[in-house]
Amino acid sequence: MEITLTTERLVVRDWSVDDAEDALAIYGSQDVARWLTPVMEQVADVAAMRSVLHAWQEAQPNLQPPRGRWAVQRRDTGTVVGGLGIRLLPPYENDLELSWQLAPAAWGKGFATEAGTALIRWAFSQDVEELFAVARPTNARAISMAKRLGMQWVGETNKYYGLNLQVYRIRPSDLPSERP
Repeated sequence: MEITLTTERLVVRDWSVDDAEDALAIYGSQDVARWLTPVMEQVADVAAMRSVLHAWQEAQPNLQPPRGRWAVQRRDTGTVVGGLGIRLLPPYENDLELSWQLAPAAWGKGFATEAGTALIRWAFSQDVEELFAVARPTNARAISMAKRLGMQWVGETNKYYGLNLQVYRIRPSDLPSERP
């Protein structure tokens, strides 16, 4: 299922292999990649990033909504500044994880909150009852982001990825009503 979500400053859309250079600024950054392991290693170069994006493009049509991976693109410049994902959390694959990654140059501008909120609202229109986010206890940026998205702290667990993680959850009733 192809989606395009538009916010005031951003477009959330499917990835393209043409996004490789912008995507490398995200997934090739040690500041981002260190929090993604063991799920994803740091991407080494543009050719490797193209391969990753190609794999994501191939997988996307086969994922049951709201699962998928999307690019976060600035409307004013057309630059891809981040990525969002919704996937099943291992090992039991019952819980849906919301994830976000932003190029370090785009940090602190509210892009992740803006795009994440749009994706959460769309996901809840797909008959999803809750979304989770997980973060290492030392990843203060991710924890702050989960809270800015309106997610509530659930606790700490090591059942996901074999890591000790903070768990946050959001349900449709947690969303603020949209302003007209």
